[in-house]
Amino acid sequence: MDSPFVIPIQPDAEAFLRCLRRERTPDRVHFFELYLDPEIQQAICNRYDVLNGLDPNDPYYPLRRQIRLQAFLGYDYVRCGLDGLQMPLKMIEAADTAELGHAAGRQYEDEHVGPITTWKEFETYPWPDPTRASGEALEWYETNLPDEMCIVGSSGYASGIGFGRFFKSLMSLMGYETLCFSLYEHRDLVAAIMAKLVELYRGVLERLLTFERVKVILANDDMGFKTGPLISPDDLRELTLPAHTLMAGMAHAAGRPYVLHSCGNLALIMGDLIDNVGIDAKHSFEDVILNVREAKALYGDRIAVLGGIDMDFIARRSEADVRARVRETLDTCMPGGGYCLGTGNTVANYIPVDNYLVMLDEGRRYRA
Repeated sequence: MDSPFVIPIQPDAEAFLRCLRRERTPDRVHFFELYLDPEIQQAICNRYDVLNGLDPNDPYYPLRRQIRLQAFLGYDYVRCGLDGLQMPLKMIEAADTAELGHAAGRQYEDEHVGPITTWKEFETYPWPDPTRASGEALEWYETNLPDEMCIVGSSGYASGIGFGRFFKSLMSLMGYETLCFSLYEHRDLVAAIMAKLVELYRGVLERLLTFERVKVILANDDMGFKTGPLISPDDLRELTLPAHTLMAGMAHAAGRPYVLHSCGNLALIMGDLIDNVGIDAKHSFEDVILNVREAKALYGDRIAVLGGIDMDFIARRSEADVRARVRETLDTCMPGGGYCLGTGNTVANYIPVDNYLVMLDEGRRYRA
């Protein structure tokens, strides 16, 4: 198998967990991403013959493929959850203009009107049942995942809703515009939807925590935009943050860190997230909001900060620029632990594959 990396590394889930918990400066750089777009995954597998020897007819080929790719790239984990937890939404389709674009185009949620805008729509909505969701992928990983790797418990591998999407699901189910009006005109309906989401995700997390190999819980809940939260901080404190507090408490009681991925400027509620909710790590950083090096200085004595190689930067700049940015970031963020290298959001299909691999390669080369 060819490799774009100069320094070979082996997955080490225990060291990854120590890094998340800020126990000490790690011996090497660990990596973290919310996910890699399928087109990026396939391009890397094709280029470096990553899947050589795997049988595509094996019913567990997709899971073996994920282990092989994650280990090849240097991650200490696979991400997995329950499958079959779809929530139908109103979607708008558009062409995907990325070089490695989705063949079927991109889908965007209708920001005006979602599937639940009235009590009747609430009562007839086909809410998923976490007790009936498939845990087959988790069960297979529980037995077959290499000892040196762990599972980050989140969304299902094959299909399903992301875990802990409280505000994001509320916005998706109502439509952002409808939600904003409903906070004043139909607040009881907003609260009822949130109660349903708490019931749903509590059931999901109860099942995730039964799997010993699930060592980290990752909630994916975008709550902000470039200049602030998408609704008022007080509304988030009333409606959304108590749900995350419950999830974090369940995770901590089971000895698992609770990681929050949330896009946007959350400065007005970061104190709540750290001191009241009890998040152990924050993911998703954007230079025009808060550079991850600044985030490390502000919050690094209380939580881990993850990723932060800005999406626009890694998409547009040269490989030399990416290497320099990675070194500068690691110089600031590595001391004391609590930092994993990664993009500012996800490895989206518009990111040049070479720039992504250069980021990982520079992380492998780094020595404090």
